Amino acid sequence: MIQRSDPETEPATETAEEQPAPKKKQKKASKKSAPVDVTLLLAPLEAVLFVAREPVPIARLAETVGAEKADVQAALVRLQEKYGGATSGIHLVEIAGGWRMLSNPEYADTLAVLHGKKAADRLSPAALETLAVIAYKQPVGRAEIERIRGVGVGPILRHLLELELVKVAGRDDGLGRALLYGTTKSFLDRFGLASIRDLPASLDA
Repeated sequence: MIQRSDPETEPATETAEEQPAPKKKQKKASKKSAPVDVTLLLAPLEAVLFVAREPVPIARLAETVGAEKADVQAALVRLQEKYGGATSGIHLVEIAGGWRMLSNPEYADTLAVLHGKKAADRLSPAALETLAVIAYKQPVGRAEIERIRGVGVGPILRHLLELELVKVAGRDDGLGRALLYGTTKSFLDRFGLASIRDLPASLDA
């Protein structure tokens, strides 16, 4: 008697030709960007910073020279070392949210002889005191400034506004909605500060 195999119970056997060949995993070639020689960025960055009239943010510098921000940062450190010596007439500093080339403060008197100091740009002791109150207390109203200084500051405040060292930063919520004043990027630039957080010891009221 011939027994027939049941196709539902008997395991099916496949020939080597019928079995699908295992797929080989293709290794993806890792794309690694070639390391950048930051020395090639020194000259273009130096040229950009030399002609800039205000601090240039690092993102803008990277866009201008066509490089990554990390590489630009490394190049800026190199330039700082180049111009950081006490005998260098130029310093590269990070101020007011960007980078800028400035003259060495040691030679301020020499530059004053060359260009002459404009009387309109000079800050009197009273103006410096008023500016200090605004810098430390901002946003601050005129009444508070006068309370701290003990004198009227109307003309001085207008002068600081004209020099763009101070700006209107808003209005008080109280009665009268008095104007509030704060410092500007020009203030940071003039005094060599990266931000207000870099101000020295706090001012006592």
